[in-house]
Amino acid sequence: MPKLLIIDDENDFRETITKRFEMRGYDVISYESGKEIEKILSKNKDIDVCILDLKMPEVSGEEVLQRIKAVRPVTQVIILTGHGSTESAVELSRKDAFTYLQKPVDIDKLVKIVEEARTKHGLLIADHEGNGRERHWKKNLLYASIAILSGIIIAIIPLQGIEPRAHHFLALLVTVILLWVTEAIPIGVTAFLTGGGLILLGIQTPAHAWEPYANPAVMFVLMIIMFGVILNEVGIAQRILHYAIKIAGTNVLKFSIVIAFASSITSSIFHDATITIIFLFAVIPVFIKMGITIDKSNNFSKFFTIMIPLTASAGGFGTILGGGRNPVALDYIEKYIGVHVGFVDWIIIQMPMVLVSSLATWAVCWLIMPPKVKEFPAEIRTEKMHPMSKNEKGVGIIFIIAFILWGISDFTKLHVSVVAALALTAIYSLKFVSIKTVIQKFSWEAWLVFGAGVSLGVAMLETGAGKWLADQFFPLIKGQSHFVVYYGIALFGSIITSFMSNSAATALCLPVLDPIAIDMGMSRLFTALSLPVTTSFIMLVIGCPPSIISYSTGYFSQWDFIKVAVPKTLILCAIMVIVMSIYWPIILPALGYGGK
Repeated sequence: MPKLLIIDDENDFRETITKRFEMRGYDVISYESGKEIEKILSKNKDIDVCILDLKMPEVSGEEVLQRIKAVRPVTQVIILTGHGSTESAVELSRKDAFTYLQKPVDIDKLVKIVEEARTKHGLLIADHEGNGRERHWKKNLLYASIAILSGIIIAIIPLQGIEPRAHHFLALLVTVILLWVTEAIPIGVTAFLTGGGLILLGIQTPAHAWEPYANPAVMFVLMIIMFGVILNEVGIAQRILHYAIKIAGTNVLKFSIVIAFASSITSSIFHDATITIIFLFAVIPVFIKMGITIDKSNNFSKFFTIMIPLTASAGGFGTILGGGRNPVALDYIEKYIGVHVGFVDWIIIQMPMVLVSSLATWAVCWLIMPPKVKEFPAEIRTEKMHPMSKNEKGVGIIFIIAFILWGISDFTKLHVSVVAALALTAIYSLKFVSIKTVIQKFSWEAWLVFGAGVSLGVAMLETGAGKWLADQFFPLIKGQSHFVVYYGIALFGSIITSFMSNSAATALCLPVLDPIAIDMGMSRLFTALSLPVTTSFIMLVIGCPPSIISYSTGYFSQWDFIKVAVPKTLILCAIMVIVMSIYWPIILPALGYGGK
């Protein structure tokens, strides 16, 4: 179990703080001086956070900080300072210290800061101590070469009935996919190369290649991910974890089911990326308290960090607010099928599907990656939650107002991104959370990959590459039973969305699959409504922002994810086709949507 180190020459203060943390389940060691800090760190290799007094007689806090960072850079140091020395502490925090606090310190605030420091330690340890997935630059060069060579081979192989631009696009797509999967270069860098490659190969003009990186759906995702950071900053994320454990108790089975349903249902209200951030930052401190670091990740940590993004993604289609794929489908249905599906009607049609997909996703994750822990250890205990702070209340009220405005968007005609922008403006202006803090903790890499996915989707659609792929695939299922056809459509949507964002996959598949539905005498509305569902199931980490965000924590490998996600997608597609085939023929006519 990770240890908390306290160094302070005031005996009463040190003993009081030590007892207060031990009462909360922490393993604490304390010293009155840091003169033997190297020996302390050598004997206690599991120290992840140090609370350090700035002013001490034998060795100053500044020198101890420097010596800690020289021996173990990932250890997070919280500086305690008295009045009159704040300026020095601020200077240290600008360097290597995690932050500084002024004495007398509020214990609840200190606990919160220590948890944040532990989270940062967990995220950084892979870079400093290695997590088993670091590769030598020669291997990265080899993987990059294979990716580029594969693209070249695709480019020179003759393909029947495909336009040159589409052919070039497929070559670029293969290269990008291999770079993303092998991580030969950071996935965020690959996102930049995607836009550049579209221009370099003459697939898109510069304007068309870069415009999707800032289209309304992508900007909405940007703001939604910011919401996740905000909820964590003000403490609402910890409150959610508190109530989840309060409902489920310390039984891991019950707790995981509660988290799965909560993740899926809330992802239908907010964006799945937001919910992923909330629950990830809520459970990572649990791993740290249990001594589960990134380099020692086990089935318990892998189960939760894989299940959370998968259940969040599996629930994102419950309302039109849950993700970009929903408004994309709504827009197509209204423009080309001539049917307007309202906000409430969408919930009636899709929310029962969310409950099924959430339970099924949890079950597959549990069977393939069982956590192997029946009860949380004794140190995992929830304290009585303190009353909501002013910032929590303020952010909560703004979220409620935003949700109401999202719910009546059919009447207000306000785009969801406008409401999100107004909510963020209110939060920042009222200083509930600093925009500087949000920007520092924002998952820019996930947002860039999302933008690249949308750009790939637009290019795939405009070049005709998507239609060409569909033309190769759908003759295989044509003439088969409706179940086989719908299962084929579901798999096609899931496979496509595994290579790009589900919004882009939905935008790509709708114009391709709609004519097929007409040709085969199938319901166009049924087909269009099914795509936001099936594009919620991914096979690769790059498939959606939640999985990218979760992967960035370092607790699982790409192969760990694939072992769970591929069979999960195959099983979920079959289950959802069966449920849709039973439920929708009943509910669609009842809502007045029959015959389309």
